[in-house]
Amino acid sequence: MPTQEEIKMSQQPSVILATASYDHTIRFWEAKSGRCYRTIQYPDSQVNRLEITPDKRFLAAAGNPHIRLFDVNSNSPQPVMSYDSHTNNVMAVGFQCDGNWMYSGSEDGTVKIWDLRAPGCQREYESRAAVNTVVLHPNQTELISGDQNGNIRVWDLTANSCSCELVPEVDTAVRSLTVMWDGSLVVAANNHGTCYVWRLLRGTQTMTNFEPLHKLQAHKGCILKCLLSPEFCEPHRYLATASSDHTVKIWNVDGFTLEKTLVGHQRWVWDCVFSVDGAYLITASSDTTARLWSMSTGEDIRVYQGHHKATICCALHDGAEPSSS
Repeated sequence: MPTQEEIKMSQQPSVILATASYDHTIRFWEAKSGRCYRTIQYPDSQVNRLEITPDKRFLAAAGNPHIRLFDVNSNSPQPVMSYDSHTNNVMAVGFQCDGNWMYSGSEDGTVKIWDLRAPGCQREYESRAAVNTVVLHPNQTELISGDQNGNIRVWDLTANSCSCELVPEVDTAVRSLTVMWDGSLVVAANNHGTCYVWRLLRGTQTMTNFEPLHKLQAHKGCILKCLLSPEFCEPHRYLATASSDHTVKIWNVDGFTLEKTLVGHQRWVWDCVFSVDGAYLITASSDTTARLWSMSTGEDIRVYQGHHKATICCALHDGAEPSSS
């Protein structure tokens, strides 16, 4: 006979979809039906960013000024861990590919690294301006941050120092950064609706060099999130840009031509995330909803309704867990 725990695990959805809102809740959804099956109250602050661990076991919620880790497979309203050394809004959170450590960026001007197997923060890097976005290079040895003053910095985790610094547009906040899955491109989106695209070149050292490739005037409003498509979307390569103009635009990375404009949200679109195969996109908006879009048709095929205020962020994990060695 299977144990209760085994039965419970077998009932867990293979697709984890979560959203967070200014209504101080985190909601988990059945992606296909649109049914909300779990709500976590988050009274302490707003949630700025959600991220699911590679093994699908935990959901990280970046708040002000803490990061809380919740068990995906439990109904407990309590977090299993809290990470507390930031002193202002945490705007970025993510995980190393094996899930051994977490990185974060905050409006307190720092980028931090947390070993999930030990308490406390292991490393801290000073950006000297409010950090809006942090991404991990696929090589797992460099973090790239963007801040409110318009600086992009590469943090070399091996050398434990800042290896590269650039300012695409002076005094224009970098809102979002994204790196292609193979490490070939990086895109930075700013408050003026512009995307800067660079080729990433490997020098003789391990240091990444940025070669300007393209400047894309993507939206009239702010770009709140930019995201490159995942590996299993190949041979198609897309860039999604979510904007305060209520739309999400899908650009073909080959030439940066506009493929589709996703129209349906009534207010700002704050966040977006691709399905593992790049066939779908989930978006989160100030109109209180999240939506599921078909990349092939550009139509929304599901609306997730339940939040009472702006839906600020979304997280999706519909891929396989990394095989345990």
